[in-house]
Order: sequence, then structure tokens, then C-alpha cells
Amino acid sequence: MTSHVVLGLGGCVDYELKLSSPILEQLIGEYQIHDAELTSSVTVTDERELVISILTYLKKGGGGEHFVASSECLNAFAGRFPKRTTLGGTSVRAAMEMSRLGVPSTLHLVSLNDIVRRLLPASCDYICSGDQDTLYPHLIVQYDQGMRVRAGDIDIRAPFPNRLIYVNDPANESMLLSDELGSLLRDARVFLISGFNAIRDQPTLDRRLSALRSHMRQLPAEAVVYYEDAGFHEPGLSQRVRDALLEVIDVYGLNEDEMQSHLGYPVDLLSVTEVARALESLQALIPVATLVVHTKYWSAAFGERAGEYAEPLNEGIVIASTRYCHGDEYTNHHYELMQNRPRRTESVEFAAALEGRMGGVVRCLPGFDLDVAAPTTIGLGDAFVGGFLAAVSRGRS
Repeated sequence: MTSHVVLGLGGCVDYELKLSSPILEQLIGEYQIHDAELTSSVTVTDERELVISILTYLKKGGGGEHFVASSECLNAFAGRFPKRTTLGGTSVRAAMEMSRLGVPSTLHLVSLNDIVRRLLPASCDYICSGDQDTLYPHLIVQYDQGMRVRAGDIDIRAPFPNRLIYVNDPANESMLLSDELGSLLRDARVFLISGFNAIRDQPTLDRRLSALRSHMRQLPAEAVVYYEDAGFHEPGLSQRVRDALLEVIDVYGLNEDEMQSHLGYPVDLLSVTEVARALESLQALIPVATLVVHTKYWSAAFGERAGEYAEPLNEGIVIASTRYCHGDEYTNHHYELMQNRPRRTESVEFAAALEGRMGGVVRCLPGFDLDVAAPTTIGLGDAFVGGFLAAVSRGRS
């Protein structure tokens, strides 16, 4: 098996659901939840804490990812809403978007089952480190801008649409690497690293990082290695991944939530002064050749080679925006129409001003002007990665 594009390292089955106010308001009453309890929590152990976590994010319009101690809690909550069964994980969703663009890939999976076999596009090959079928669904919760929840002393309205991820997945938590990975990388032009955020045990993480570095020795020198950040289930382990991998990463990607989490303070995404400072501070924390930050307003590459990534940035924006408007059902026609839509005026002005201020070390492309009543907020970052890497694999960087 050979592949020019190798995407890893995990993947999963997702239960996608959209929140509704009446059910949340009923749960607030049943569990006697109060506004003072709506504060951030790293872990969730039962359904009451799950509802509190969701309400906390909804209140600020944020997105995030969390470990949940009980799979029964996830199943119970999912059973309260209509849901769709889809495939998830950054690498898997990126592969599916790349398939739409005519770019085949090979996935490294840690969990396999009949749902994965049925839903993966024919152009996606895979290897799997698991020796038997397993199924650990992730709960993906989506909400719309303006969603209002009123019960007891709680009265909140979501300022933005977003998505939340809740996980209890032993296969991804272990992230066992296949012995075949190294040989698969010999012919790779592009290699995506994602999924380490699910590991919660430091010795396990260290072993996997060491094994990955060993496999990566077989990568061709010209291969582009892209690392996509994510919400770590144990935030303290994020630095260990960076320490182990930064010297072998070409592009380090993250969204606005992850950027602000690393910095430890909020950033006005349309303030040139604040974003310029944020990018410089982020590069000090994550000294990689090229940083890529993708947000709802713009996407930017930052580093000495930033100018080489203009077309991948644009492809990522187009694909993510098409998904935002049309979800999994988008067509080539939707994709083509998106390329000609107008860009957000404030984003156009921001991008020009940021490049004017920072010079050639930054390339910033504005997002599209999108007004959608019921947008898809699930998988937008993964779609961006798929579009970005499709352009890189075609030599458009």
C-alpha cells in the first residue's frame, strides 16, 4: 500500500445532535441547576455535569472538547434528542473532504467497525492498529446563534453558533500505532498528525510519541507534516506533545478557541493590534516554521514561508464555508458557487491591515459573508484541514 497523503492518527463514530431549548429547560429543572454553577469544568462525570458544561459553553458561544467519565451518561443524553450517525475525528473528516476534491488518502485508524466501513469513501484506504472491531461513539452537540434557554434563574442566549465534543473512547485514549505506519510514510507527500489530545495518561502518551518519531524517520525529506491542535482531555499533556514533535512539524494548525486557550486571554479577532500581538505570542509558545490559525472571520499563516500557503488557506476557507452552509449534503455546485461569494467586509479590511502591519511573515485571507439560518458547526475545522491539505498535495503551495 502506498499513498501520497497519510492522515492520522485516530478516528471515530459520531452521534450528532442539535440542542433544543425545551429539553434543556426540562433538565435544568430536573437537576436543579443554577446560573452560579455555569463555570468551566475539565471533566464530566454524570449527566447533570454534562448539562452544566453545555450551558456554560452556550452562554459564551464557545466550542470545546471534553472527556466524559461515563459512556452511559453520553448515551442517556444522546437518547433525548434526534441524532445522526456520522464519522468523526479530524483525520477522517479531512479525508472525506479531500475525497470530494478528488484527492485520495490513506487513514491510520485505531478503531474499526461496520459503520466506518460503510461510510468511508471508496477513495480512502486505511490501516488500523486495533485487532478487533470496536465502537465508542463521540457525542457532538451543535447549537444555533440566538438559541435561548430560560429556566429557574438561568436566562441565556447563544451569541454565536458552535459545537461541543464529549468523549469516552478507550481506543483513541490509548492511540495504539500500527506497525505498518512507517512503511506507509515512505511515499507520503503530506502527513497529518492529530488525535493525541484524547490520551489522558502521560506514560502512554510518551510511548506513542516515541513510536511516532520512529515511524516518521521513513518520511521523505520534502514531505509536509501538518499538526492540527485540539482540546486536550488532560490540558497539561499538550506541552509534552509540542516538546516531542515541534522540530518535525512544518505547519501547526489551530482554531480561535485553541489559540485563546494557549494564550490564556481573549482576543478580539477583528482587532489588528490584538491579533498581531496574539500571533507573535503564539509563535513564542509554539516555535514552528508556520502557524495556521483558522477562525470564523479569517484564516492566516504566520512564519517566514507564510506566503507559500495562500492557496491552501483559500481552499480551506472555501471547503469549511461550504460545509457551514450546506452540511454533509453539499454538492460540487455548492462548492463552485461558494468560491464566487463576497467576502465579509470587516474581514477584508482586517486581512489587508494585518498584512500591512506585519509584512511578509503573515498571509491572511478573509472569510465569506455567510448568513445561514441553520448552519452546520460540526467539523468545520476538519473541513478546513481537508481543503488546506488537498491544495498542498496538489502542489498549490
